[in-house]
Amino acid sequence: MPQSLRIKDQPVTERPRERLITKGPDALSSAELIAILLRTGLQGANAVEVAAQLLQRFGSLQRLARASVEELRCVRGVGRDKAVTLQAAFTLARRMAEEIQYESPVLDHPEAVVALLRARNLVKDVETLQVLLLNTRRRLIGIEEIADGTVDTLLVHAREVFKRAIAASASAIVLAHNHPSGDPTPSEADIRVTRDLIRAGQVLKIDVLDHVILGRATPQRARDFVSLRELGYFHT
Repeated sequence: MPQSLRIKDQPVTERPRERLITKGPDALSSAELIAILLRTGLQGANAVEVAAQLLQRFGSLQRLARASVEELRCVRGVGRDKAVTLQAAFTLARRMAEEIQYESPVLDHPEAVVALLRARNLVKDVETLQVLLLNTRRRLIGIEEIADGTVDTLLVHAREVFKRAIAASASAIVLAHNHPSGDPTPSEADIRVTRDLIRAGQVLKIDVLDHVILGRATPQRARDFVSLRELGYFHT
């Protein structure tokens, strides 16, 4: 089997860094962009080929972004420093997406909630209950993550939802959590928690506007989320 050509031995016009400079980042494949972060390959495989192995192992950029340092290091040619560099890059990308969205948006429909939360939830591998605190104009005050785990285990922490809402002088909240499986269909526990929190909010005069569950879109499922309000679970 012929040995791979090292990137520095390739023609200048084919090297990822030079192509990014001359043609822009959109001209590069995902493997080439990852190779720039990796900087070097290993004996018998250049950085682009190591990057391609990463993508093949994890199957998608989303799964690669969720991988731990230990999981990344399972790929030959990816040591601790390269794994840390990859995690840092994906985290910066997620924070930038959140920053763009985090300009006190009006959260009066589930699509706006999902647009705000999608990036941060794509990389979560456990269910996390998130509470969006809103003012009287339905604008975002802040986002609180109550706990990680299944929604069943989060039930015992329900009081934390309203303690934080009261502390922030929120007049309304939107609940949201992710389904790492990708299927946003609500479970019985999701529905039960929602109804309990609606009742608690009525006592405290804090409206629970919706409970949005985030998953992933598929060819059979165009939307990557469901709204329990749209499904009718908020009807009295």
